[in-house]
Amino acid sequence: MIMLMLASACGNVEMTSNPNTSSEPKPETDESIIPKNTSEYCLNAENINLDSETEKYFYGTWKVEKLLGFANSYNDASEYPTGQKFIGDEIIIKKDFFSSKGLKNYKKYQHELKNPLYEITATCYNSDSFYRLYKIDIPDLNENDVVKAIDISDPSTKMSIPVSVSFFVVNNDRLILLSEATIFELKKITD
Repeated sequence: MIMLMLASACGNVEMTSNPNTSSEPKPETDESIIPKNTSEYCLNAENINLDSETEKYFYGTWKVEKLLGFANSYNDASEYPTGQKFIGDEIIIKKDFFSSKGLKNYKKYQHELKNPLYEITATCYNSDSFYRLYKIDIPDLNENDVVKAIDISDPSTKMSIPVSVSFFVVNNDRLILLSEATIFELKKITD
């Protein structure tokens, strides 16, 4: 019985050319419009050095410009309802120097490093993969934005700075500060 079914199926096979192996040029399709950054997950790196384009953007003196919101896992609106304790404060990020002493209202954030190590710990190639990893909804984060998580470490111990401050570089044209579970946008005031 099985042999009869296989024989009849083989007899009904029609020989056609496979369009994928044809040497004819392919017509222009909507596939060229489909976003390229479709990675479902972020690329977690073993702490790679900053690339030159990210360095150029990241280094400078930054001012905390505005409160963007809170991480979805925790809302610290009691401490930062309007960001009043951070807005206007400054952070210095240079190749050979880092200082968060400009975050004046929090003693535990007062930190300086000479010759810090700046490393990319993860790169997310779209907003979905970023949210999937960090559970943070950054306002105005577009679907195809590339977000790099930056870690700052002490060169002598190789340990991350002991403060609850994280940085996200978006497309090398936007810097986000995550403090505890609160999200701020920074504005570069000097290179």
